[in-house]
Amino acid sequence: MDAQCYSLGYKRVSRHVSPAFFALTRRDCHCRYRLVKMPTPSQPMPRWRFFLRALERRNYRLFFSGQSLSLIGTWITRIATSWLVYRLTGSAWMLGFIGFLGQVPTFILGPFSGVWVDRWSRHGTLVWTQVLSMLQSFALAALAFSGHIAIWQIALLNVVQGVINAFDTPARQAFLIEMVEDRDILPNAIALNSTMVNAARLIGPATGGLIIAGLGEAWCFTIDGISYCAVILSLMLMTVAASAPRRREEENLWRELMEGFRYVSGSAPIRAILLLLAVVSLVGTPYSVLLPIFASHILHGGAHTLGLLMASTGVGALVAALNMAARRSVLGLGRRIGFVAILFGGGIVVFSLSTNLVLSVVMLFVTGFAMMQHMAASNTILQTIADPDKRGRVMSYYTMAFMGMTPFGSLLGGAMAARFGAPYALAINGFICAAAGAVYFFFLPTIRRALRPIYIELGILPGIAEAADPTTFAPGNPPQ
Repeated sequence: MDAQCYSLGYKRVSRHVSPAFFALTRRDCHCRYRLVKMPTPSQPMPRWRFFLRALERRNYRLFFSGQSLSLIGTWITRIATSWLVYRLTGSAWMLGFIGFLGQVPTFILGPFSGVWVDRWSRHGTLVWTQVLSMLQSFALAALAFSGHIAIWQIALLNVVQGVINAFDTPARQAFLIEMVEDRDILPNAIALNSTMVNAARLIGPATGGLIIAGLGEAWCFTIDGISYCAVILSLMLMTVAASAPRRREEENLWRELMEGFRYVSGSAPIRAILLLLAVVSLVGTPYSVLLPIFASHILHGGAHTLGLLMASTGVGALVAALNMAARRSVLGLGRRIGFVAILFGGGIVVFSLSTNLVLSVVMLFVTGFAMMQHMAASNTILQTIADPDKRGRVMSYYTMAFMGMTPFGSLLGGAMAARFGAPYALAINGFICAAAGAVYFFFLPTIRRALRPIYIELGILPGIAEAADPTTFAPGNPPQ
C-alpha cells in the first residue's frame, strides 16, 4: 500500500509531527503514516525556451527588442565618430583623446549617478537618458551635414554623451531585475543582454563602414538618432508598477554617497568582485587599443588582419554570453570569476608572444570569451546580493570598475607600449590580470562564507528553516 501511495504522488511523514504541517490525509491508504501531497513535477522546459526564459516577461521583451536596434545604431556612431576624427585631424593621439573624453565622465560621476538611480525612478531615468542621447546624435548629424563640423564640437558632444552614459548605465543595470521581476531569471536576463551587446558589436561596425563608404558620417549619426526611437517606444509601452519614492528629497546627498561607499567597501563579496574587475579593466582592456600594432608589425598584415582579430574577440564574447544564458543558477559564479580572470590574463600573455595568425586569432577568442564571462558573472552576483535600496549605487561602482577604468587603461597601455614595446606591455598586463585572479582565489573561502547567509535568505541555498519543514524530507525518512 505504501508503494501505491508513492505512485500517487504522496509521501509519508511521522505521526509525531504537528498536524498543522499536513495538507490532507488519504482515506483510501491504510499505511500508518499521514500523507502529504507533494508538488506535481512540471514538464521539463524545452531547451530553447529555457535559454530565452527572460523574454517571457513582457517588459524585458519590449526592452530587448528596442535596445537591440538602438545598440546597433550606437556602434554605427562609434565607428563613424572615430573615422570622422581621424579624417579631420589625421592624429592617432586625438583619436584616443576623444575616446577618453567620452568615457571618463563615467568614472567621475559614478557615485553621484548611483545615488540618483537609488533615489528616483529607474524607468524614468532611462527614458530621459535615451531622449538626451537621441538629441546628441541628431546634433552630431546636423553639424556633419553642415560641412563645418570642428573637432572641438565633436569633443564637447562626446563629453555630453559620457555624462548621459554615467547615469544611463547603472540605471539600466539596476532596472533589469524590475523588468524580469524574478531573481531566478536575472542571470538569464543579464546573459541575454550581453548577447545583444555583442551581436550589435559585430553588426554595428560593419554596417557603419558600409554607410560611411556610401553615404558619409552624417547619415550614420542620423540613423543612430532614429534608432533611439525604438528603445524609447519600448520603455513607454512597459507596464511598471508604481512604487513609493526610494529616498526622501530632504535626505543629504553626501550621507547617501557615504552610505553607498560603506556598503560596497563593507561587503567582502562586493568589494572583492569590484576590485578584481577594476584591475582587469585597467590593465587588461588596453589589448584592444594595441591590436593595430600587432596586425601590422607583428603579424605583417593589413586592415583585413585587424578586422579578423577584432571579430575573433567579438565571437568569443558572444559565445560566452550564450553560455551564461544557459546557466540555471548563480551558484558557482564566484569561483568562475577568478578562473576566467586567470584565463583572460593567460590568453593575453600567449597572444602577446605569438607571431602566428591562427594562434593569435584563437587567443583573442579566448580573451573575448573570458572577459565577457567575467563581466556577466560579476554583474549577476552583484545584482543578486545587493539590497534593493542600494542596488543603483552598487551598479554605479560596477560601472566605474568596468567602464570607468577603461580610458585610464588605454592611456596606461599606450604609455607602456611606447616605453617597452607592445608585446612586452601586453605580456606584463596579462601577468597582472592572472595574478589578480590568483589573489581572488586566495580570498574565495572568505567570500563564500559571506555569500552563504545571503543565498540562504534569498532561497538560493537550502537553509535551517527548510530543515524544519516536513515537506522537504525525502520519502521514507520521517523528520526528527
